[in-house]
Amino acid sequence: MSEENCTHDCSSCGENCGERNAIQKEKLNELSSVKKVIAVVSGKGGVGKSSVTAMLAVLARRKGFETAVLDADITGPSVPKMFGLTEKAEGSETGIFPVKTKTGIKTMSLNLLLENDTDPVVWRGPVIAGCVKQFWTDVIWDKVDYMFVDMPPGTGDVPLTVFQSLPVDGIVIVTTPQELVSMIVEKAVKMAELMNIPVLGIVENMAYFQCDNCGKKHYIYGKGDVEKLAKEHGVKYTAELPINPAFSSLCDKGLIELFEETALDKLSDGIE
Repeated sequence: MSEENCTHDCSSCGENCGERNAIQKEKLNELSSVKKVIAVVSGKGGVGKSSVTAMLAVLARRKGFETAVLDADITGPSVPKMFGLTEKAEGSETGIFPVKTKTGIKTMSLNLLLENDTDPVVWRGPVIAGCVKQFWTDVIWDKVDYMFVDMPPGTGDVPLTVFQSLPVDGIVIVTTPQELVSMIVEKAVKMAELMNIPVLGIVENMAYFQCDNCGKKHYIYGKGDVEKLAKEHGVKYTAELPINPAFSSLCDKGLIELFEETALDKLSDGIE
């Protein structure tokens, strides 16, 4: 954008100019401490981004790290459901306290503040972006080693706000086989490059179904090429997640912390 056309509203601008790069990161609550922030993104909705976010947090917690999940998907928050969280977040004059899961993962989501989980959030973009900022600045994130941010799909206001306002150390991109050959993943990768944020890994979700009887893998949606895509963009870690009814059932019951994941282990080790 030329200087004469600049509105000086960097929250809705995609230009890589000096003014935008000079934006100061939002400050944490004085009682908070977060060592590393990893954002989990997707080019489109319905690819399992939230479940990957939650599972990465579960794996980090199992290794003994103090872990947190910031649910930045304001209009479609699903993290509390997967962890079986029913209590509401409370606060004091010092800030808002995140709700802890059964294993101690600190969590903040809009559904933890709404009176009813099914109440719709009918807000405009700037208000939603402001809410995400408050989750970072007003919540007391006490001694967090790894924070995983569940991002809304796409490359709009909220992802831009997170990348500009939070000290994001890297992103994990979640995709499915049928979109690997499209431009959707490319958009997410290029946005990260534009914001000078490294892509730590690419997860191909719903990659295949493995037969219980014979053990054969069936690539229902076609064989994706996540390794080739990662190589093209210099991404070191990848993962292929199968269609797993048992995993889906645990998520629906709020028991994701009971699932014994193996497909994400390598990627989890690599991003820590």
